[in-house]
Amino acid sequence: MRDPHSTPLAAAPECSAVPGPLPAPLPRCPVCAGAPERVSWRQRPGEPVVLAFAPCGHRWTSPAPPVLAVTP
Repeated sequence: MRDPHSTPLAAAPECSAVPGPLPAPLPRCPVCAGAPERVSWRQRPGEPVVLAFAPCGHRWTSPAPPVLAVTP
């Protein structure tokens, strides 16, 4: 028996047919101002965020660790 609350799945449209904004480009390397192919990041609790730009290999570290605010 079918679930009366479920909706049938539709095929996903082609990406070129979907209207809307294009994804934002990656941020430029702050050292050499080059456009990276990839940006990876690492964050450990209580430490600043580290961004690594490829293929130039430059790294950027945030000035301070992010502040986590917990609200009820």
